[in-house]
Amino acid sequence: MEYSLIILLLPLFMFLLLGLCGHKMSHRTAGLLGTTGLFIVTALAYTVAFQYFTLPRVDGVYQTLIPFNIEWLHFTEHLHISLGILLDPISVMMLVVITTVSLMVHLYSIGYMHGEVGFQRYFAFLSLFSFSMLGLVVATNIFQMYIFWELVGASSYLLIGFYYTKASAVSASKKAFIVTRFADLGFLVGILILSFYTETFDFKTLTDGSVSILSSTGGKTFLGFSIASWAMALIFMGGAGKSAMFPLHIWLPDAMEGPTPVSALIHAATMVVAGVYLVARLFPVYCMTPEVLDLITYIGAFTALYAAVVACVQTDIKRVLAFSTISQIAFMMVSLGVASEAAGLGYMASMFHLFTHAMFKALLFLGAGAIIHAVHSNEMSHMGGLRKYMPITHITFLIACLAIAGIPPFSGFFSKDEILAAVFEKSTFWGVWMAVVAGLTAFYMFRLYYNIFWGKEAEHEHTPHEAPKVMYIPLVFLALVTCVAGFIPFGEFVTSDGLPYHIHIEMSVAVTSVIIAIIGIVLATWLYKNPNDKPARMAASMSGLYKWAYHRFYIDEVYQFITHKIIFNGICSPIAWFDRHVIDGSMNMLAWITQTTSYHIRGLQSGRLQSYALVFILGAMIIAIIAVICL
Repeated sequence: MEYSLIILLLPLFMFLLLGLCGHKMSHRTAGLLGTTGLFIVTALAYTVAFQYFTLPRVDGVYQTLIPFNIEWLHFTEHLHISLGILLDPISVMMLVVITTVSLMVHLYSIGYMHGEVGFQRYFAFLSLFSFSMLGLVVATNIFQMYIFWELVGASSYLLIGFYYTKASAVSASKKAFIVTRFADLGFLVGILILSFYTETFDFKTLTDGSVSILSSTGGKTFLGFSIASWAMALIFMGGAGKSAMFPLHIWLPDAMEGPTPVSALIHAATMVVAGVYLVARLFPVYCMTPEVLDLITYIGAFTALYAAVVACVQTDIKRVLAFSTISQIAFMMVSLGVASEAAGLGYMASMFHLFTHAMFKALLFLGAGAIIHAVHSNEMSHMGGLRKYMPITHITFLIACLAIAGIPPFSGFFSKDEILAAVFEKSTFWGVWMAVVAGLTAFYMFRLYYNIFWGKEAEHEHTPHEAPKVMYIPLVFLALVTCVAGFIPFGEFVTSDGLPYHIHIEMSVAVTSVIIAIIGIVLATWLYKNPNDKPARMAASMSGLYKWAYHRFYIDEVYQFITHKIIFNGICSPIAWFDRHVIDGSMNMLAWITQTTSYHIRGLQSGRLQSYALVFILGAMIIAIIAVICL
């Protein structure tokens, strides 16, 4: 499968071509070039997946293949950094997910971005993002992953800030970049600790049992925790930042300032799942540190509930979907946290939900883009009754809402049911917790659905209309995938130990989750399907909670207070004053003394011979007088 290298090189080539020569192309040519390049990459990814999963297993396990690998930096006999391609079940699955969603975004963008200034630049950035994310998932070692991890951050910065003339877009791109950089610092420190003790960056060596981080660290501890736990927790910090886990989630809602197709690309299947993929990639190592898996569970469960509550009261449709993404990614994290090598249901369920969520969340964002394209607003108050104007968008959006709510037979039901089964198997408390989150998910998604397509019809300057064909074809395709993806025997392909896992529906969990989802849908229907004052009265009865949830529980304000009031004003300002007045003042004073003294004694070096002779005679006379007196 040496041709798999083309999957990486072609998006890079398209980025360079469009970035350097795009200004000489028409919008149509640039769009067709970028989309055609991604189509070829997608075809190659599907070919790799078909060939890989049809290869004979060895001892019932799919083998890890490395079709390309070169040594880049050599440190010791065992420690070196290579650049290559690693193919195993999760990396091959991610190739399919990323290329599918990215192709749909490319195709959709031809219509959505039509006539935009910077059209060619936009497609160049899309190619860079695709290259970065594909390089991340096929990395053969953790340092190569880190390189592409940072490239993903840089390209997302460019895409979020695409409308660089808007102050809000510039602020959002900087916020995303800075927050994820703080998280990535922890990731880098974790990599250095891990590689220092295990003497390897290689994923295959780290995960096949050849090296044990516990034995490598020799039981060393720091602040009461083992060095192994610190290393894996710091690596998870990087994943938590990229996947917007609390409290590093604040960048994701503001990332909506980018074009809506960018939101689909970042929030559906690519950037935000990088953290989940990181934990899954190093899952055998995490199993050696169960306390870190517990930490992942706690953070994921809290994030899922927090984001779901906030999503229930947002009025910007893209922000509702953003908090929905945070909650759903947290579902995947919880599923990994409750998993173990002995009970790998949580691992398989997490990867299954990653796969299904990518499709229906991309569908939701692209559907939202079609709606915004029609009414020229993100606010639900400017929508309502759009089902009769946009029938295709209406049906496809409804399918995505049913899927994310966990209603059978749509894909989200199957993957979410497996997650809930895994969580209940580990802990009844966390199982109930996540079931409540699932109910909230159904409620806020159908609140969104009814406010857009039912409810009171808003007044529009122009009659809303269905999106052009180039935009609704991706919607129809993703809706079809959402309808059938749940029936894929996912456990036959992707598991924690490589052995097939036969998926079966846990009826007690499935029935309970469906009933909870139906309750959420019924409540949303009662409140929002027809115009009434019930939502306003309910908000008034819980005004405190409503206000806090609407303002995201003031987490952003807390960050602003800490950074501006404490760090900038309380710490940085005194340091800056000390630097200007003491450090610079001391140097300036020395310079002033030197300059003033030089000015006053400059006559001693006038260059006139008479002056030198006079000074010489006077000096000689003074010395003579002193000598006479002393004698």
